[in-house]
Amino acid sequence: MSTPSWQRRLYSLGLAHHDQLNRAFGGGLPKGSLVLVEGPYGAGKSTLAGRIAYGLTEQSHEVTYLSTERPVGSFIDAMRSLSYGVTGALLDRQLLYLFGDLSGYDDGEPPPLLTRLTESRRMWESDVAIIDTFGDVLRYDPTFDVLAEQTDRRRAAQRVITFLRRVARTDRTVILTVDPRGLADETLGPFRAIADVLLDVTVTGGSRGVRRTIDVQRFVGMGQQVDDSIGFSIRPGIGIVVENRRVV
Repeated sequence: MSTPSWQRRLYSLGLAHHDQLNRAFGGGLPKGSLVLVEGPYGAGKSTLAGRIAYGLTEQSHEVTYLSTERPVGSFIDAMRSLSYGVTGALLDRQLLYLFGDLSGYDDGEPPPLLTRLTESRRMWESDVAIIDTFGDVLRYDPTFDVLAEQTDRRRAAQRVITFLRRVARTDRTVILTVDPRGLADETLGPFRAIADVLLDVTVTGGSRGVRRTIDVQRFVGMGQQVDDSIGFSIRPGIGIVVENRRVV
């Protein structure tokens, strides 16, 4: 039986027998798309990004994962605690993990991550590239600050977007996680405007515990029906559990 055409246009997130995330996203993420995942610190963006990376490698897709928060050892430990064993994919080079160390910023010399990103060939050879968190790159990168001072933040953002769009035209998908707090609207606005997939991750606390939700603001190029609101929890030893889904 041949694969339906809509499935060939997607990168499946896999783990169909483990959780309902891929089904909630209509069968996967569109190839050649720019995905923006917004949410405050602690909402679960990194866990979601890790789950996506793991599921993609389980589907034999190649992934590059850049983190500004965790070195590779911490990443492996965190993924293992959620039952997402990534060691094999790392050893097979199916998953390339990079740590963007921002510790130099404390000494007044932030590393030029943006320049390294745009000049790196290996970073963009995978099927999917994940930058977690991209907000840190924009917030601390000296190159972006210079561009912003020379023109304005919106035009500086547009230069980065032009590069990312060039990557996406090769059918590679780029996922960016961002904490919007501390970023000017002029900086983040252009990325929101051009994102093919725009997700807003929220977390609230109450008498029944923590509630996490993925609100789908935009999803261009979907396969099947995509849920508008996806409630989920993060459970040790299990990972992400989709608890409820709403289609409007």
